[in-house]
Amino acid sequence: MIDDTRAKRNVAVLVAAQAILGAQMPMIFLVAGLAGQSLASNICFATLPISMVVLGSMLAATPVSAIMQRYGRRAGFFLGAAGGASGAIVAAYGLYVASFPIFLAGSFLTGIYMSAQGFYRFAAADTASEAYRAKAISYVMAGGLISAIIGPQLASFTSLSLSAVPFVGTYVAVAVLNILGSLLFLFIDIPKPPVPALDAPMGRSRMELLRTPRIAVAVICAMVSYALMNLVMTSTPLAVVGCGIAGDTVMPQIFSDMFSGQETSASFKIIAGFVVTAHVLAMFAPSFFTGHLINRFGVEKIVGLGLAILAAAGLVALQGVQMGNFFGALILLGLGWNFGFIGATTMLAGAHAPHERGRMQGLNDLLVFGGVTMASLASGGLMNCSGGTPQAGWAAVNYAMIPFLLLAGCALIWLVMHNRRSAA
Repeated sequence: MIDDTRAKRNVAVLVAAQAILGAQMPMIFLVAGLAGQSLASNICFATLPISMVVLGSMLAATPVSAIMQRYGRRAGFFLGAAGGASGAIVAAYGLYVASFPIFLAGSFLTGIYMSAQGFYRFAAADTASEAYRAKAISYVMAGGLISAIIGPQLASFTSLSLSAVPFVGTYVAVAVLNILGSLLFLFIDIPKPPVPALDAPMGRSRMELLRTPRIAVAVICAMVSYALMNLVMTSTPLAVVGCGIAGDTVMPQIFSDMFSGQETSASFKIIAGFVVTAHVLAMFAPSFFTGHLINRFGVEKIVGLGLAILAAAGLVALQGVQMGNFFGALILLGLGWNFGFIGATTMLAGAHAPHERGRMQGLNDLLVFGGVTMASLASGGLMNCSGGTPQAGWAAVNYAMIPFLLLAGCALIWLVMHNRRSAA
Protein backbone atom coordinates (compact mmCIF):
# COMPACT_ATOMS: atom_id res chain seq x y z
CA MET A 1 0.00 0.00 0.00
CA ILE A 2 1.36 3.42 -0.97
CA ASP A 3 2.09 5.75 1.97
CA ASP A 4 0.68 9.23 1.38
CA THR A 5 1.81 10.62 4.75
CA ARG A 6 4.08 13.24 3.19
CA ALA A 7 1.44 14.17 0.64
CA LYS A 8 -1.18 14.65 3.36
CA ARG A 9 1.17 16.91 5.33
CA ASN A 10 1.81 19.02 2.25
CA VAL A 11 -1.91 19.17 1.55
CA ALA A 12 -2.50 20.47 5.08
CA VAL A 13 0.06 23.26 4.56
CA LEU A 14 -1.37 24.14 1.16
CA VAL A 15 -4.94 24.15 2.51
CA ALA A 16 -3.85 26.66 5.18
CA ALA A 17 -2.09 28.77 2.54
CA GLN A 18 -5.17 28.68 0.34
CA ALA A 19 -7.30 29.78 3.28
CA ILE A 20 -5.08 32.57 4.65
CA LEU A 21 -3.15 33.88 1.67
CA GLY A 22 -6.01 33.08 -0.67
CA ALA A 23 -8.30 35.48 1.20
CA GLN A 24 -6.64 38.35 -0.65
CA MET A 25 -8.10 37.31 -4.00
CA PRO A 26 -11.81 37.74 -3.10
CA MET A 27 -10.80 40.96 -1.32
CA ILE A 28 -9.11 42.33 -4.42
CA PHE A 29 -11.65 41.08 -6.93
CA LEU A 30 -14.39 42.62 -4.83
CA VAL A 31 -12.93 46.11 -4.38
CA ALA A 32 -10.70 46.57 -7.44
CA GLY A 33 -13.53 47.19 -9.89
CA LEU A 34 -15.24 49.62 -7.54
CA ALA A 35 -11.96 51.41 -6.86
CA GLY A 36 -11.20 51.47 -10.57
CA GLN A 37 -14.59 53.02 -11.25
CA SER A 38 -13.73 55.83 -8.84
CA LEU A 39 -10.29 56.47 -10.37
CA ALA A 40 -10.72 55.84 -14.11
CA SER A 41 -11.56 58.76 -16.36
CA ASN A 42 -13.73 56.41 -18.45
CA ILE A 43 -16.01 53.93 -16.66
CA CYS A 44 -15.43 51.42 -19.46
CA PHE A 45 -12.03 50.88 -17.82
CA ALA A 46 -13.49 50.22 -14.36
CA THR A 47 -12.39 46.57 -14.36
CA LEU A 48 -8.96 47.30 -15.83
CA PRO A 49 -7.29 46.84 -12.39
CA ILE A 50 -8.63 43.28 -12.26
CA SER A 51 -7.41 42.74 -15.81
CA MET A 52 -3.95 43.90 -14.75
CA VAL A 53 -3.95 41.38 -11.88
CA VAL A 54 -4.76 38.59 -14.29
CA LEU A 55 -2.33 39.89 -16.92
CA GLY A 56 0.43 39.90 -14.32
CA SER A 57 -0.52 36.33 -13.41
CA MET A 58 -0.42 35.27 -17.04
CA LEU A 59 3.02 36.78 -17.67
CA ALA A 60 4.40 35.42 -14.39
CA ALA A 61 3.18 31.86 -14.96
CA THR A 62 6.08 30.66 -17.10
CA PRO A 63 8.94 32.19 -15.05
CA VAL A 64 7.34 31.15 -11.73
CA SER A 65 6.95 27.61 -13.04
CA ALA A 66 10.58 27.60 -14.22
CA ILE A 67 11.74 28.81 -10.79
CA MET A 68 9.79 26.03 -9.11
CA GLN A 69 11.22 23.46 -11.50
CA ARG A 70 14.77 24.58 -10.70
CA TYR A 71 14.61 25.69 -7.05
CA GLY A 72 11.50 23.95 -5.73
CA ARG A 73 7.93 24.85 -4.88
CA ARG A 74 8.86 26.72 -1.69
CA ALA A 75 10.96 29.30 -3.56
CA GLY A 76 8.14 29.97 -6.01
CA PHE A 77 5.56 30.34 -3.26
CA PHE A 78 7.74 32.81 -1.33
CA LEU A 79 8.17 34.79 -4.55
CA GLY A 80 4.41 34.87 -4.99
CA ALA A 81 3.83 36.19 -1.47
CA ALA A 82 6.47 38.88 -2.01
CA GLY A 83 4.71 39.93 -5.21
CA GLY A 84 1.36 40.05 -3.42
CA ALA A 85 2.72 42.20 -0.58
CA SER A 86 4.54 44.64 -2.85
CA GLY A 87 1.57 44.90 -5.20
CA ALA A 88 -0.79 45.68 -2.34
CA ILE A 89 1.49 48.42 -1.00
CA VAL A 90 1.83 50.04 -4.43
CA ALA A 91 -1.93 49.82 -5.02
CA ALA A 92 -2.65 51.37 -1.62
CA TYR A 93 -0.35 54.26 -2.46
CA GLY A 94 -2.05 54.67 -5.85
CA LEU A 95 -5.43 54.93 -4.13
CA TYR A 96 -4.09 57.37 -1.55
CA VAL A 97 -2.75 59.76 -4.20
CA ALA A 98 -5.68 59.07 -6.57
CA SER A 99 -3.39 57.83 -9.35
CA PHE A 100 -4.99 55.27 -11.65
CA PRO A 101 -1.66 54.32 -13.33
CA ILE A 102 0.01 53.62 -9.95
CA PHE A 103 -3.01 51.62 -8.85
CA LEU A 104 -2.76 49.59 -12.07
CA ALA A 105 0.96 48.99 -11.45
CA GLY A 106 0.18 47.59 -8.00
CA SER A 107 -2.53 45.42 -9.49
CA PHE A 108 -0.05 44.06 -12.02
CA LEU A 109 2.41 43.08 -9.26
CA THR A 110 -0.41 41.35 -7.40
CA GLY A 111 -0.60 39.02 -10.39
CA ILE A 112 2.67 37.41 -9.25
CA TYR A 113 0.87 36.12 -6.17
CA MET A 114 -2.12 34.97 -8.21
CA SER A 115 0.20 33.02 -10.50
CA ALA A 116 1.98 31.32 -7.58
CA GLN A 117 -1.34 30.49 -5.94
CA GLY A 118 -2.38 28.71 -9.11
CA PHE A 119 0.42 26.21 -8.54
CA TYR A 120 -0.90 25.16 -5.10
CA ARG A 121 -3.13 22.63 -6.84
CA PHE A 122 -0.23 21.13 -8.82
CA ALA A 123 2.00 21.07 -5.73
CA ALA A 124 -0.65 19.00 -3.96
CA ALA A 125 -0.20 16.31 -6.59
CA ASP A 126 3.62 16.27 -6.54
CA THR A 127 4.02 13.81 -3.66
CA ALA A 128 0.60 12.14 -3.93
CA SER A 129 -0.07 8.65 -5.24
CA GLU A 130 -2.27 8.26 -8.30
CA ALA A 131 -5.17 7.15 -6.10
CA TYR A 132 -4.83 10.20 -3.83
CA ARG A 133 -4.04 12.78 -6.54
CA ALA A 134 -7.58 13.94 -7.35
CA LYS A 135 -8.45 14.15 -3.65
CA ALA A 136 -5.26 16.09 -2.87
CA ILE A 137 -6.03 18.67 -5.56
CA SER A 138 -9.64 18.88 -4.42
CA TYR A 139 -8.77 19.33 -0.72
CA VAL A 140 -6.33 22.14 -1.49
CA MET A 141 -8.99 23.92 -3.51
CA ALA A 142 -11.33 23.43 -0.55
CA GLY A 143 -9.07 25.71 1.48
CA GLY A 144 -10.68 28.51 -0.49
CA LEU A 145 -13.83 27.89 1.53
CA ILE A 146 -12.26 29.68 4.49
CA SER A 147 -10.91 32.45 2.30
CA ALA A 148 -14.43 32.88 0.94
CA ILE A 149 -15.63 33.67 4.43
CA ILE A 150 -12.83 35.86 5.75
CA GLY A 151 -11.87 37.64 2.50
CA PRO A 152 -15.08 39.61 1.83
CA GLN A 153 -15.50 40.31 5.54
CA LEU A 154 -11.96 41.69 5.76
CA ALA A 155 -12.70 43.83 2.70
CA SER A 156 -15.83 45.15 4.39
CA PHE A 157 -14.16 45.90 7.72
CA THR A 158 -11.08 47.55 6.20
CA SER A 159 -12.66 49.43 3.30
CA LEU A 160 -12.83 52.73 5.21
CA SER A 161 -10.13 52.11 7.82
CA LEU A 162 -6.69 53.74 8.11
CA SER A 163 -7.57 56.48 5.64
CA ALA A 164 -10.45 58.63 4.47
CA VAL A 165 -9.76 57.20 1.01
CA PRO A 166 -11.89 54.06 0.47
CA PHE A 167 -10.08 50.71 0.15
CA VAL A 168 -6.59 51.86 1.21
CA GLY A 169 -7.02 49.87 4.42
CA THR A 170 -8.09 46.83 2.39
CA TYR A 171 -4.83 46.80 0.46
CA VAL A 172 -2.77 47.31 3.63
CA ALA A 173 -4.54 44.26 5.08
CA VAL A 174 -3.63 42.31 1.93
CA ALA A 175 0.05 43.17 2.42
CA VAL A 176 -0.08 41.93 6.02
CA LEU A 177 -1.75 38.68 4.91
CA ASN A 178 1.09 38.01 2.46
CA ILE A 179 3.83 38.68 4.99
CA LEU A 180 2.34 36.53 7.76
CA GLY A 181 0.90 33.83 5.52
CA SER A 182 4.18 33.19 3.73
CA LEU A 183 5.58 31.66 6.95
CA LEU A 184 3.47 28.59 6.21
CA PHE A 185 5.80 27.62 3.39
CA LEU A 186 8.57 26.89 5.90
CA PHE A 187 6.65 23.69 6.68
CA ILE A 188 6.15 22.42 3.14
CA ASP A 189 8.02 19.21 2.25
CA ILE A 190 8.17 18.84 -1.50
CA PRO A 191 11.59 17.76 -2.85
CA LYS A 192 13.23 19.88 -5.49
CA PRO A 193 12.99 18.25 -8.91
CA PRO A 194 16.22 16.35 -9.64
CA VAL A 195 18.66 17.96 -12.02
CA PRO A 196 18.34 15.93 -15.24
CA ALA A 197 21.38 14.09 -16.47
CA LEU A 198 22.87 15.10 -19.78
CA ASP A 199 21.49 11.98 -21.43
CA ALA A 200 18.06 12.21 -19.72
CA PRO A 201 14.99 12.51 -21.95
CA MET A 202 14.05 16.10 -22.58
CA GLY A 203 10.37 15.33 -22.87
CA ARG A 204 7.93 16.68 -25.40
CA SER A 205 8.13 20.22 -26.69
CA ARG A 206 5.36 22.65 -25.83
CA MET A 207 3.72 22.16 -29.22
CA GLU A 208 3.94 18.37 -28.89
CA LEU A 209 2.33 18.58 -25.49
CA LEU A 210 -0.49 20.76 -26.80
CA ARG A 211 -1.10 18.35 -29.66
CA THR A 212 -1.78 15.56 -27.16
CA PRO A 213 -5.61 15.23 -27.20
CA ARG A 214 -6.05 14.88 -23.44
CA ILE A 215 -3.80 17.85 -22.70
CA ALA A 216 -5.41 20.05 -25.36
CA VAL A 217 -8.92 19.43 -24.06
CA ALA A 218 -7.83 19.86 -20.43
CA VAL A 219 -6.35 23.26 -21.26
CA ILE A 220 -9.43 24.35 -23.22
CA CYS A 221 -11.82 23.34 -20.44
CA ALA A 222 -9.68 24.99 -17.77
CA MET A 223 -9.48 28.19 -19.82
CA VAL A 224 -13.22 28.34 -20.43
CA SER A 225 -14.20 27.46 -16.84
CA TYR A 226 -11.89 30.04 -15.28
CA ALA A 227 -12.41 32.77 -17.88
CA LEU A 228 -16.20 32.64 -17.78
CA MET A 229 -16.23 32.59 -13.99
CA ASN A 230 -14.02 35.67 -14.00
CA LEU A 231 -16.07 37.39 -16.72
CA VAL A 232 -19.26 37.22 -14.68
CA MET A 233 -17.77 37.61 -11.20
CA THR A 234 -15.85 40.76 -12.19
CA SER A 235 -19.05 42.42 -13.36
CA THR A 236 -21.17 41.37 -10.41
CA PRO A 237 -20.32 44.19 -7.92
CA LEU A 238 -20.87 46.74 -10.69
CA ALA A 239 -24.14 45.07 -11.71
CA VAL A 240 -25.48 44.85 -8.15
CA VAL A 241 -24.68 48.53 -7.56
CA GLY A 242 -25.87 49.67 -10.97
CA CYS A 243 -29.16 47.78 -10.81
CA GLY A 244 -30.02 49.25 -7.40
CA ILE A 245 -30.08 46.06 -5.33
CA ALA A 246 -30.48 47.10 -1.71
CA GLY A 247 -34.00 46.41 -0.57
CA ASP A 248 -35.59 49.80 -0.07
CA THR A 249 -32.30 51.67 -0.52
CA VAL A 250 -31.06 53.04 -3.79
CA MET A 251 -27.62 51.54 -4.25
CA PRO A 252 -26.17 54.14 -6.63
CA GLN A 253 -26.82 56.81 -3.99
CA ILE A 254 -25.16 54.73 -1.28
CA PHE A 255 -22.26 54.00 -3.61
CA SER A 256 -21.93 57.72 -4.25
CA ASP A 257 -21.93 58.33 -0.49
CA MET A 258 -19.14 55.77 -0.06
CA PHE A 259 -16.82 57.86 -2.13
CA SER A 260 -17.90 60.96 -0.31
CA GLY A 261 -16.43 59.49 2.88
CA GLN A 262 -19.76 58.77 4.61
CA GLU A 263 -20.50 55.59 6.55
CA THR A 264 -21.80 53.09 4.02
CA SER A 265 -21.64 49.67 5.63
CA ALA A 266 -25.04 48.76 4.15
CA SER A 267 -23.89 48.93 0.53
CA PHE A 268 -20.66 47.09 1.03
CA LYS A 269 -22.15 44.37 3.22
CA ILE A 270 -24.85 43.70 0.65
CA ILE A 271 -22.17 43.12 -1.99
CA ALA A 272 -19.43 41.55 0.14
CA GLY A 273 -21.44 39.79 2.80
CA PHE A 274 -24.03 38.18 0.55
CA VAL A 275 -23.59 37.78 -3.19
CA VAL A 276 -19.79 37.58 -3.41
CA THR A 277 -19.45 35.45 -0.29
CA ALA A 278 -22.11 33.04 -1.56
CA HIS A 279 -20.30 32.81 -4.88
CA VAL A 280 -16.87 32.10 -3.42
CA LEU A 281 -18.34 29.59 -0.98
CA ALA A 282 -19.90 27.80 -3.93
CA MET A 283 -16.54 27.83 -5.69
CA PHE A 284 -14.77 25.94 -2.92
CA ALA A 285 -17.29 24.09 -0.74
CA PRO A 286 -17.78 21.25 -3.29
CA SER A 287 -14.02 20.59 -3.20
CA PHE A 288 -14.52 18.31 -0.21
CA PHE A 289 -16.15 15.78 -2.51
CA THR A 290 -15.11 16.77 -6.04
CA GLY A 291 -12.12 14.40 -5.92
CA HIS A 292 -14.37 11.53 -4.83
CA LEU A 293 -16.78 12.27 -7.68
CA ILE A 294 -13.91 12.29 -10.19
CA ASN A 295 -12.66 8.93 -8.93
CA ARG A 296 -16.14 7.43 -9.06
CA PHE A 297 -17.61 8.82 -12.28
CA GLY A 298 -14.56 9.80 -14.31
CA VAL A 299 -13.00 13.17 -14.90
CA GLU A 300 -14.68 13.77 -18.27
CA LYS A 301 -18.18 13.51 -16.78
CA ILE A 302 -17.35 15.91 -13.94
CA VAL A 303 -15.87 18.48 -16.34
CA GLY A 304 -18.97 18.15 -18.52
CA LEU A 305 -21.20 18.68 -15.48
CA GLY A 306 -19.22 21.81 -14.64
CA LEU A 307 -19.77 23.26 -18.11
CA ALA A 308 -23.50 22.49 -17.90
CA ILE A 309 -23.77 24.27 -14.53
CA LEU A 310 -21.96 27.33 -15.95
CA ALA A 311 -24.57 27.43 -18.72
CA ALA A 312 -27.33 27.23 -16.09
CA ALA A 313 -25.74 30.18 -14.26
CA GLY A 314 -26.05 32.30 -17.39
CA LEU A 315 -29.69 31.30 -17.84
CA VAL A 316 -30.57 32.26 -14.27
CA ALA A 317 -28.79 35.62 -14.62
CA LEU A 318 -30.73 36.41 -17.77
CA GLN A 319 -34.08 35.93 -16.04
CA GLY A 320 -33.84 39.24 -14.16
CA VAL A 321 -31.82 41.53 -11.92
CA GLN A 322 -33.44 40.79 -8.58
CA MET A 323 -31.33 39.73 -5.61
CA GLY A 324 -32.50 36.14 -6.05
CA ASN A 325 -31.20 36.09 -9.62
CA PHE A 326 -27.79 37.35 -8.54
CA PHE A 327 -27.64 34.80 -5.72
CA GLY A 328 -28.70 31.90 -7.92
CA ALA A 329 -26.46 32.81 -10.83
CA LEU A 330 -23.36 33.40 -8.73
CA ILE A 331 -23.83 30.19 -6.70
CA LEU A 332 -24.19 28.17 -9.91
CA LEU A 333 -21.20 30.01 -11.36
CA GLY A 334 -19.07 28.91 -8.41
CA LEU A 335 -20.23 25.29 -8.62
CA GLY A 336 -19.59 25.14 -12.36
CA TRP A 337 -16.10 26.57 -11.95
CA ASN A 338 -15.29 24.03 -9.24
CA PHE A 339 -16.21 20.97 -11.28
CA GLY A 340 -14.85 22.32 -14.55
CA PHE A 341 -11.54 23.68 -13.27
CA ILE A 342 -10.65 20.96 -10.74
CA GLY A 343 -11.62 18.33 -13.28
CA ALA A 344 -9.46 19.92 -15.98
CA THR A 345 -6.55 20.24 -13.53
CA THR A 346 -6.82 16.55 -12.62
CA MET A 347 -6.97 15.63 -16.30
CA LEU A 348 -3.83 17.62 -17.01
CA ALA A 349 -1.87 16.41 -13.95
CA GLY A 350 -2.04 12.82 -15.18
CA ALA A 351 -1.23 13.58 -18.82
CA HIS A 352 2.46 14.55 -18.62
CA ALA A 353 5.66 13.09 -17.21
CA PRO A 354 7.39 14.54 -14.09
CA HIS A 355 10.25 15.98 -16.15
CA GLU A 356 7.68 17.81 -18.29
CA ARG A 357 6.01 19.34 -15.24
CA GLY A 358 7.59 22.78 -15.29
CA ARG A 359 7.13 23.20 -19.02
CA MET A 360 3.52 22.00 -19.18
CA GLN A 361 2.17 23.57 -16.00
CA GLY A 362 3.67 26.95 -16.86
CA LEU A 363 2.25 26.75 -20.37
CA ASN A 364 -1.15 25.72 -19.03
CA ASP A 365 -1.37 28.66 -16.64
CA LEU A 366 -0.06 31.04 -19.29
CA LEU A 367 -2.94 30.02 -21.55
CA VAL A 368 -5.55 29.84 -18.78
CA PHE A 369 -4.75 33.26 -17.36
CA GLY A 370 -4.41 34.66 -20.85
CA GLY A 371 -8.05 33.71 -21.33
CA VAL A 372 -8.94 35.13 -17.93
CA THR A 373 -7.16 38.40 -18.82
CA MET A 374 -9.26 38.77 -21.95
CA ALA A 375 -12.41 37.95 -19.98
CA SER A 376 -11.70 40.55 -17.31
CA LEU A 377 -10.91 43.16 -19.97
CA ALA A 378 -14.16 42.36 -21.75
CA SER A 379 -16.15 42.34 -18.52
CA GLY A 380 -15.93 46.06 -17.84
CA GLY A 381 -16.62 46.99 -21.46
CA LEU A 382 -19.63 44.69 -21.71
CA MET A 383 -21.01 45.78 -18.35
CA ASN A 384 -20.54 49.55 -18.63
CA CYS A 385 -20.53 50.16 -22.38
CA SER A 386 -23.15 47.79 -23.84
CA GLY A 387 -26.72 48.90 -24.32
CA GLY A 388 -26.60 52.03 -22.19
CA THR A 389 -28.09 50.56 -18.99
CA PRO A 390 -26.69 48.30 -16.24
CA GLN A 391 -29.39 45.74 -17.04
CA ALA A 392 -28.38 45.59 -20.70
CA GLY A 393 -24.71 45.38 -19.76
CA TRP A 394 -25.35 42.50 -17.34
CA ALA A 395 -27.28 40.66 -20.07
CA ALA A 396 -24.41 41.18 -22.52
CA VAL A 397 -21.94 39.69 -20.03
CA ASN A 398 -24.00 36.53 -19.70
CA TYR A 399 -24.75 36.16 -23.42
CA ALA A 400 -20.99 36.28 -24.03
CA MET A 401 -20.64 32.91 -22.27
CA ILE A 402 -22.45 30.97 -25.01
CA PRO A 403 -19.77 30.51 -27.73
CA PHE A 404 -17.08 29.54 -25.24
CA LEU A 405 -19.27 26.97 -23.53
CA LEU A 406 -20.02 25.48 -26.94
CA LEU A 407 -16.27 25.34 -27.71
CA ALA A 408 -15.40 23.54 -24.47
CA GLY A 409 -18.39 21.21 -24.69
CA CYS A 410 -17.55 20.16 -28.24
CA ALA A 411 -13.89 19.62 -27.32
CA LEU A 412 -14.88 17.39 -24.39
CA ILE A 413 -17.27 15.34 -26.53
CA TRP A 414 -14.51 14.92 -29.14
CA LEU A 415 -12.10 13.66 -26.46
CA VAL A 416 -14.60 11.08 -25.19
CA MET A 417 -15.18 9.81 -28.74
CA HIS A 418 -11.43 9.78 -29.40
CA ASN A 419 -10.84 7.70 -26.26
CA ARG A 420 -13.53 5.22 -27.28
CA ARG A 421 -12.01 4.82 -30.74
CA SER A 422 -8.56 4.31 -29.20
CA ALA A 423 -9.90 1.70 -26.79
CA ALA A 424 -11.64 -0.13 -29.63
